[in-house]
Amino acid sequence: MTSQKTISFLSEDISFELEHQNDIQNWIQDAISKEGKTTGEITYIFCSDEYLHKINKEYLQHNTYTDIITFNYCVDDIINSDVFISIDRVKENSEAFKTTFQNELSRVIIHGILHLIGYDDKSGSDKEVMCAKEDFYLSLLST
Repeated sequence: MTSQKTISFLSEDISFELEHQNDIQNWIQDAISKEGKTTGEITYIFCSDEYLHKINKEYLQHNTYTDIITFNYCVDDIINSDVFISIDRVKENSEAFKTTFQNELSRVIIHGILHLIGYDDKSGSDKEVMCAKEDFYLSLLST
């Protein structure tokens, strides 16, 4: 029996539609496969800063704004998750980091996947590895 691979994109409390959805889905699946994992059910929910802040306080007890919260439902090597991304925060960060909105959004999307795969960014050396992986996968994205 084969498992159904599903990567979906929704929006909550804002009007946002991801461009190049099929390309992004294929890119995410390719990254997961390259890391020796299997794509399960992954849902990206695009939302506002306030919506994500509320989730951060309610579920993680963090009273801070963030660009992404990843709920890990992985089983063995099958990647399953709900990934919440603040479009407000991505826009602000793209300006702060002097990059395009699409590039920053793609970085955040793959950042969440890397966390689910097992990468961390708590220490300096872990952060270096995470950034290098992000850059590698961003170089493979053609939208």
